[in-house]
Amino acid sequence: MTFSIRSLFVGFLIATLWVPVFSDAQKADDLQNKINEQQSEIAEIETEIKKYEQQLIEIGREKQTLESAVEELDVSRQKMSASVSLTQRQINATNSSISELSNEIDTKVMLIDQNQDALAETLRQIYETESGSFIEVILGNDNISNLWSDLYTIQQFQIVVRNEVEVLAEQKTQLEDVKTKKEIEQGILVEKKTDLSTQKRSLDINRQAKNNLLKETKNRESGYQELLAIKQQAKEEFEAQLQNFEAQLQYILDPTTIPPAGKGVFSWPLSQITITQYFGNTEFAKSGAYNGSGHNGVDFRAAIGTPVKATLSGNVKATGNTDIYPGCYSYGKWILIEHVNGLTTLYAHLSDINVVPGETVGTGKVIGYSGNTGFSTGPHLHLTAYSSDAVQVVRLGDIKARTNCADAKIPVASWSGYLNPLDYL
Repeated sequence: MTFSIRSLFVGFLIATLWVPVFSDAQKADDLQNKINEQQSEIAEIETEIKKYEQQLIEIGREKQTLESAVEELDVSRQKMSASVSLTQRQINATNSSISELSNEIDTKVMLIDQNQDALAETLRQIYETESGSFIEVILGNDNISNLWSDLYTIQQFQIVVRNEVEVLAEQKTQLEDVKTKKEIEQGILVEKKTDLSTQKRSLDINRQAKNNLLKETKNRESGYQELLAIKQQAKEEFEAQLQNFEAQLQYILDPTTIPPAGKGVFSWPLSQITITQYFGNTEFAKSGAYNGSGHNGVDFRAAIGTPVKATLSGNVKATGNTDIYPGCYSYGKWILIEHVNGLTTLYAHLSDINVVPGETVGTGKVIGYSGNTGFSTGPHLHLTAYSSDAVQVVRLGDIKARTNCADAKIPVASWSGYLNPLDYL
């Protein structure tokens, strides 16, 4: 009996402590080296993107010329291309991390299975060896000291078994944690793939914008300056007629129909925020801009093709493009989203629209891409906030004397229905 129990005990320890490693250690090292290389590449590209961002800021401060406009488009395209490369490398790094996690899971599953099999087999053999009664065990043992030794060995074995069960439970918990981490990594990977397709779309929009600019100006500085002058004149005419129309609208804002001002009601519409024009009676407005009525939204610096995100979940109430009517310089391509809290937001001067009327969008969803359409004289995003009760979509023919864009539609509201977006951001 002594030989049997001790042999089984030793056999159990050997079975539970030995884990075949094969080439797993080498695989893990190779995978970690690969991840380290990918992280290094990611850091280099992030530095490159910051350099392009600084260049764009400097170009934006320069006098508007065809050369600077083309340079801005070129630099912004280089930045987007770098962003595409960055996202692809982040995807690769995430894939490598998932592979590493999968290897860890496989190892833990193998260890748990091995321990469970060894434990079951050892208990089975002990049961077979010790199936006789306690009296039979005593009578069958010639040496009482050996018997007590065996009993002590059984006691120690029970302790080992209990400890091993605890180890298995801990390993199971670790495995569940690793699985949770893997699921999170997979979710991030899906988001990165979506970002990548969005950035590639931005790249295409940027290329097309440059081609359109060169075609429209015939690659001449005089043609570019003439285009700016036309836009500026049309902008002033539009603002004057819009102000006259909106002044006739009667609306008294009921504060109980909208949320109180507070940070975090809206999320930012862009990943990087630089405000170039504030809401209301700004210094620029006092200088004669906006026909003296003040700026009805907030402008953000944004290169052509920059993804624009919904500031809050809601329903796409309407979209439009005033540029399809020659000479009709207004909001250009725009999106109007109505939110459930009594607020409505407008995103204007876009280069592309990514939603359709009636569609439900979530906070942060890419709804379009920033641009230079409408009466914009430089790439930017215009964001307006309204009380939902105050805003309506009308034909420009109802508010403008010019008939060449009578069928174009835009959102309008009484001035009392306009709200400062920054009160909610």
